[in-house]
Amino acid sequence: MPAINVRNLSEATHRALRIRAARNGRSTEAEVRAILDEAVHPTPSVKLGSMLSAIGAKFGKTALNFNRDRTPPDPASFG
Repeated sequence: MPAINVRNLSEATHRALRIRAARNGRSTEAEVRAILDEAVHPTPSVKLGSMLSAIGAKFGKTALNFNRDRTPPDPASFG
């Protein structure tokens, strides 16, 4: 397994990591791994449209019945 060393970590940061690890029931090393994993592989966020669709599905509204206007807008006038 690959390993890294983190040098010159401040005492305050190390203490905060130990406290955070204890709160999450992990070792400090496991906590640092979890933080790094989340930083490089963030959990996907729910997009607003998906959230609204899920809310509509709860009430039996799953389809939107409208036609989108695809006409390009008029260009802005700066004169």
